[in-house]
Amino acid sequence: MSTPSPAKPLSQRSPVQILQVAEHHQDQRLDNYLLGRLKGTPKSLIYRIIRKGEVRVNGKRCKADYRVGAGDQVRVPPLQLQEAGAPPQPGEQLAALLRNCVLYEDADLLVLNKPAGLPVHGGTGVKLGLIEALKALRPEAPGLELVHRLDKGTSGCLLLAKTGAARRALMNAFREQRVRKVYQALVRGRWPEQIKEVDSPLSRQPERGGERFVAADPQGKAARTEFRVLERLGAFTLMEARPLTGRTHQIRVHAAEIGCPLVGDGKYGQDAADPPKVKRLCLHAAALEFEHPRDGRRLRFSAPLEDSFQSLLTSLRAKG
Repeated sequence: MSTPSPAKPLSQRSPVQILQVAEHHQDQRLDNYLLGRLKGTPKSLIYRIIRKGEVRVNGKRCKADYRVGAGDQVRVPPLQLQEAGAPPQPGEQLAALLRNCVLYEDADLLVLNKPAGLPVHGGTGVKLGLIEALKALRPEAPGLELVHRLDKGTSGCLLLAKTGAARRALMNAFREQRVRKVYQALVRGRWPEQIKEVDSPLSRQPERGGERFVAADPQGKAARTEFRVLERLGAFTLMEARPLTGRTHQIRVHAAEIGCPLVGDGKYGQDAADPPKVKRLCLHAAALEFEHPRDGRRLRFSAPLEDSFQSLLTSLRAKG
């Protein structure tokens, strides 16, 4: 059975669309699949039509975290989309940045040191995210897809698969907690030495200004993060954080719950308490460890801190 052409944005209301899931999209979350297929559609609209049951997979309502399978038929209701046009292309500066942030690459996977401030997906107000830019730069790799996500403000190790088989294997490893993720986070205040782990369920809240928001909730999904003090820097603490589950904004919410929100996190803390001239979220995916999807060998990658993060730490150390 042939795969239909990608959905094209229209300036007028589009008809009902039936999208067939290709093999290299198998096991993607439904929301991410639609974000990739319905170019120009705001994230808020995609989440709304899923929530209201207007999106059907093989005739059934599904939640945003449903994993699509090869051959699935995804019904999309009529949408008011943007005027069609040539897909945006990354500028030379972004292209050079992405080329220089490659930590490892082989026939199955790609590991990047993602820059802070670059969203992994395009969306409302952002025509070109990291994955769209990479696909434009690598037309010979149609199966290139994200295995997991980092927040726009987070830098560090980001894993992508280059084939459908590699992506399924790696996503299973994430779900089964066989991937070791280590972050560095600069938090406000003096982290309590006795707190080594935060075990607090989290749930998504209504969007605020079109952005996702998460809060501690006894009825939410299980979420556990291990924390370790790396260095005390006056009114701030440099932490190592190891999420044992993979909830949205997990490290940020757990740190804020302890009373030590991340520096640069205006969503879950007050910017006024940050050091002067902080222009980024001080969260860095420092290391990633997992088994290679083809031969099972254990791989470990580390990503150096960006200059902006390193300079902030240097200035705090100088103050004693």
